[in-house]
Amino acid sequence: MSGSARGTVPGLATPYPLGAALPAVYAEDDFGQRFVAGLDVVLAPLFNVLDSLEAYFSPALAPADFVDYLATWVGAELDGGEPIALRRHAVASAVALHRVRGTRQGLAAAVRLAFGVPPEITESGGASWSAAPLGPFPGTPVSGLHVVLRVADPAAVDPHRLRAVVAAARPAHLPFTVSVTASGPSPATSSHTSEGA
Repeated sequence: MSGSARGTVPGLATPYPLGAALPAVYAEDDFGQRFVAGLDVVLAPLFNVLDSLEAYFSPALAPADFVDYLATWVGAELDGGEPIALRRHAVASAVALHRVRGTRQGLAAAVRLAFGVPPEITESGGASWSAAPLGPFPGTPVSGLHVVLRVADPAAVDPHRLRAVVAAARPAHLPFTVSVTASGPSPATSSHTSEGA
């Protein structure tokens, strides 16, 4: 999380000047009025924040450093280097992603949010029905998950970040592999592959 951007703002007036609230004996005291005017400069941003507090909890309106703080509250999967628009979107959609966490839909949404590209997901499981008993089981006997991310420049994608996103969004019991390949006519060219359990 980056440092706070809040502090004194030159020229920002306070809606509640302290000088007017002092007892009458200090109303004509030049030193007392100048002293509390210095406090007004410090308190004016605080009143400004309190007057617009609702905006701080809206990902679309919150200051950039507070968006990072909100991301920790809602458990958004961010590494801090994303553009502010993507961070705002991640915070706004975090609750919906938590609802589908551990599903194919949730995994695809998490990878798309982190990298801007929909992944190709291959699962080992399956579902089928048969009119006759003892029909063949669908899927493969060894459970697993493989996620392929096709991008224009595979070297620009951190495979460890992809692995971390998949590890957080996959079904908890399922071993997985990830790979980053070049998008285009030849899907066989793989740049990075890693495995996880």
